[in-house]
Amino acid sequence: MMYRRARFKAVGVFLVLGVVFGAGIYVGVERQYGAPAWAATSTPLTFTLWPNDAEPSDIPAAQLWLAWNLLQENYVVTHASNTLPTAQERLFGAIKGLTESYGDPYTVFLPPQDAQAFQEDINGSFGGVGMELGLKDTQVVVVAPLKGSPAERAGMLSGDIILAVDGKSTEGFGVDDAVRVIRGPKGTAVTLTVGREGEPRPLTIKIVRDTISIPTIKTEARGDGIFVIELYSFSANSAELFRGALREFFESGSTRMILDLRGNPGGYLEAAVQMASFFLPVGEVVVTEDYQGNHDNIVHRSVGYNVFANKKLSMAILINQGSASASEILAGALQQHGVAKLIGTRSFGKGSVQELLELGGGAELKITVARWLTPNGSSISDGGLAPDIQKDRTTEDAKAGKDPQKNAAVLWLSGQ
Repeated sequence: MMYRRARFKAVGVFLVLGVVFGAGIYVGVERQYGAPAWAATSTPLTFTLWPNDAEPSDIPAAQLWLAWNLLQENYVVTHASNTLPTAQERLFGAIKGLTESYGDPYTVFLPPQDAQAFQEDINGSFGGVGMELGLKDTQVVVVAPLKGSPAERAGMLSGDIILAVDGKSTEGFGVDDAVRVIRGPKGTAVTLTVGREGEPRPLTIKIVRDTISIPTIKTEARGDGIFVIELYSFSANSAELFRGALREFFESGSTRMILDLRGNPGGYLEAAVQMASFFLPVGEVVVTEDYQGNHDNIVHRSVGYNVFANKKLSMAILINQGSASASEILAGALQQHGVAKLIGTRSFGKGSVQELLELGGGAELKITVARWLTPNGSSISDGGLAPDIQKDRTTEDAKAGKDPQKNAAVLWLSGQ
């Protein structure tokens, strides 16, 4: 998935095609700002005001404080295991409820402990299982397991529905809730109850957590003259690695390329823009951030490397439901500018932009502020990208080592 940091772009299931793993999970394109010019005082519930915390004049906030006081004055603990929430916990509960009322799985409140874990995830390697999660039809689903990750080795697949974690149902969970319970120290195990298409009953899959490193790229010069680039994520250095892969492609003498973005959940925005620029003239639209009138839209354009301007190129891009965020931006741009054909199944449809804003005291809000539009103006969130050539790859195909999608790409390229 993508994100943006502190008003600058690097090239992230959060720059900004953002790569974030909670339970070893990518999160998506996000923009993170630095600390605002205020901070919590020594009293947890007292904050220095800044321009955005003025009380709205048209909101009857007295109703909230009436509820606060009525609960404080009248609530009775009825079970020995229950305790009264602290004032801080009540305040966080109110903010969490406000955030959840927007009904967006990517707009979440992060109390200090979760915010710290989130920062650890963005800043390097982490303990987890190595898969990106998303939310579809209120269910937590696997967007894609990372190549070589504990999740992939245990048999997790794109599209798997996480029904329970260590026996606890995920009903009502958001992505961040799932991250919280799946992540854990290296060497410990987590047991997932998984719903999978084609399976008559839920599967039980045990995964041993490990330190997750993010794989990036692999190349292959096939004997039939087709050059394959497998891109697993859009990391900070992936654009430079992609440049090296293109150099290998030129040196091979091939004019036919397969770019495999299956199971690639995204990463840094600038990486996707840089990669698209290898194929597009300067100024061509790669993707647009649509703020729907709240702010001026931001159009990301090719910087114009356009290394194939005087060279023949036939290109197929493989996508599936595990192709998300930055993958969708790159694939959509190259498809709609006529550079490549998309082959496989419809992509995931992660097409929103998040900003990470501090509330003070270590708490943060992650807010959806825009949506991604492809060059022709389509919203990626509206069902993802449709392939030009539809081809499935079933679980049975994968187990048997068969790849009908790559075969379809080879067949199409052979006719070019």
